[in-house]
Parts: sequence; structure tokens; C-alpha cells
Amino acid sequence: MAKASIITIGDELLIGQVIDTNSAWMATELNKAGIAVQRRVAVGDNRKDILDALDQEKSASEIILLTGGLGPTSDDITKPLLCEYFGGKLVLNNEVLEQIRQLFANIHRRPTTERNIKQAEVPDNCRVIMNLRGTAPGMWFEKDGRIFISMPGVPHEMKGIMEQAIPMLREKFNTEPIFHKTLVTAGIGESLLADLIAPIEESLPAYIKLAYLPRQGMVRLRLTASGSNPELEQELEKRFTMLKKGVEDYLVTDRDEPLEAVVGRLLQEKGKTICTAESCTGGYISQLITSQPGSSAYYEGSFITYSYHSKEKLLCVPHEMLEAKGAVSEEVVLFMAEGALSNLGADYVIAVSGILGPGGGTPEKPVGTVWMAIGHKGKIQAYQHQFRFDRKRNMEMTAQQALNHLRMCLLESA
Repeated sequence: MAKASIITIGDELLIGQVIDTNSAWMATELNKAGIAVQRRVAVGDNRKDILDALDQEKSASEIILLTGGLGPTSDDITKPLLCEYFGGKLVLNNEVLEQIRQLFANIHRRPTTERNIKQAEVPDNCRVIMNLRGTAPGMWFEKDGRIFISMPGVPHEMKGIMEQAIPMLREKFNTEPIFHKTLVTAGIGESLLADLIAPIEESLPAYIKLAYLPRQGMVRLRLTASGSNPELEQELEKRFTMLKKGVEDYLVTDRDEPLEAVVGRLLQEKGKTICTAESCTGGYISQLITSQPGSSAYYEGSFITYSYHSKEKLLCVPHEMLEAKGAVSEEVVLFMAEGALSNLGADYVIAVSGILGPGGGTPEKPVGTVWMAIGHKGKIQAYQHQFRFDRKRNMEMTAQQALNHLRMCLLESA
């Protein structure tokens, strides 16, 4: 199997100003193509560090992918550095220049500047991969039996170039396919899950690997196999069926998909709709629901009622109840749920109110306390959760638990 290294370039990555999402996306797509990513390296806009990374990674991998440092400003040093590293000289590429001019004429509605035109200069010993989404082209180099591909760091542009480069890499290295089968479980921890399926895991042949992937109160189980044996997919499917049977009491989905996709599909299958009333999550649950294509078929809307005042005015929660019980209480979330259903006329509802931190907790209601109400017009059930993470993670956990309660509610009312 061909091996790859990913080098991301930019001071902004090292100081945490920008999160590196490029590497994760690239690794996923390369894996699908039968190329194993074995190393990921981040370096700053420093000439020596970039050169050292190139030397180190070419000794470890057949494919070295670089993103970043190809912009038109003085801190973008990657292109002249690559020109030096591969012993070339910068020349104006007319095809790239025409593409840049068309981009500025049709999209930006302004003429190209000298700085933009400089983007069309590429090393004369590289193979250009056109960037149809921006000005910096991709560049393919070959040296010492290794392939180097340099791309812009803008995710949208990088993806466009990778979509062209991956077929070229597959042809170059004659890669074998990698097969994955993934399921998602809830309601059982990773260690207990491992004990539960130990006999299944021990029976797996050496060419099928099992991975445990815990995330936000759930655990994904992934079976992986690679090779060109025509019976491989059948064997993988057989083992996956055994795995599903072993975890059937905790199975959420037998697809590698988020929980919001699962509940969306259930709502569509039943022809039902959902609304939300959110306090502590501030619309995050609604964002997850509407991130799914086709969600307009089942999503009615949401009330973001963060304050006492908005809960009273929009959801008719009694002022006396808020004063006596507090916003984070069983009584209030039930009232929020009823109010959202009444106002929006949906079939199902999620309502949440909590203390996500870092402050705001009390001895009776410490940080991480969340009440949620989920159900339909005939039955709304309240649940209390106690999360123990930072504010962002507590919000994510709240959303996932609320969606999972909704999933179970939908299954119960089948």
C-alpha cells in the first residue's frame, strides 16, 4: 500500500489561530483511494523548517502532500522555496494566467493586479494542476522516486485540486481499494463494549481490523480490510453482520453518519415534523438538524429562549415557575416543550435548558447540569444529565443526547 505524509504550512496553524481541517479531509479521501497516511506534520512559515520537513517526509513516504504558503503576499514562501528545492526556475504559465484573468473578470468583477499575475508563475519542472476555485495552482513534482504535490491552504481550493490529484496518484501507484464498514452505538462505554464483543473481535481474520472510535457519548466501531480479492467485500459484510448482531441492544445506525442524519431519516420515514426550544445550546441543535439535506421536509423551526424574559414571552413559561424552580429545571423544560409544540404545530419537540459553564453553577445545580424534554403531543418526557466537560463539549454532549432521546422516542412510537 502506498504511504503518504501531509505537511501543513503556516504560522497560524502553530499558534492555534486556524484549525487544520485540511489534513483530516485529505487523510479520509486518501484512505478511500488505498493510500495510507502515516504522518502529519505542521510547520510555520520558516524556510529551514519547511526544507527539513520535506527531507524527513520523503524518507518516510512515497507521497508528500503540502498545503499552504502559496498566496500572493510576502509571508507566502512555499513556491520559491519549492523552486529551489527541486532545482527549477519560475516561469509564467499562460494557461494559469488565463484562468486567473477569467476568475477576476467573471467573479470578482475587477482587473487582475501585478500581484495576482505573479500567482501564474510556477517552477518550470513541475506539472501544473489547475485551480478552478482560486489563483494558486497545484504543483506536482517528482524527485528520488517520490511524488510531491503542493496546494493552497484554502480548504475549498485544496479540495478541488485533490479531486484531480487522487486519480493521478491511484494510477501512478496502482493502489488497492480499502473497504470500511462502520456502525454507531450509544448507551454503553468503550470498555464495556469491548468486553461485549470480545469473542467477535478475537474471531476476526488477520486481514480485517476493528477500530473503536468514541465520540460525544457514543462509540463507532469500524471494520477495515484492503486488497483486490473479489471475496474480500463479502467476508467483510459477513463479519459486519456478526458485529451488528453482537451490539444490537445499543445499535444507533449501521452507517458512518451523524445522529442528526439518523433522526432526519426516521422523521421522513414516518412523515413527521420536529421543532426545538433551546436555551443553553443557543440554536446548536437546530443547526445540526438543518445541516442535513432535505431537512425542510421535517423541520418546522425553533425558539431560542436564552433569558427568563424570552421564555415567558415566546413560550409562555410562568414567571412564578421560573423564579421558584429556575430555568434549569424539569418543570421549565416541559413547559418550553409544550409551548414550542403549541406555537409551531410540529409532531415532535426537543427542549433544553442547562448550565454549560464555566460559571453559573450552584451546589444544587453544578456546572454541566442540563434538563431536556423530548416527545410528542401525547407524551413528553424530561431527562436530567450531568456533563463534566468545558462549555463547548458540554454543548455538543447536550445536543447529541437530546437527538438520541429523540431517536429512541421515534422508534418507540413506531
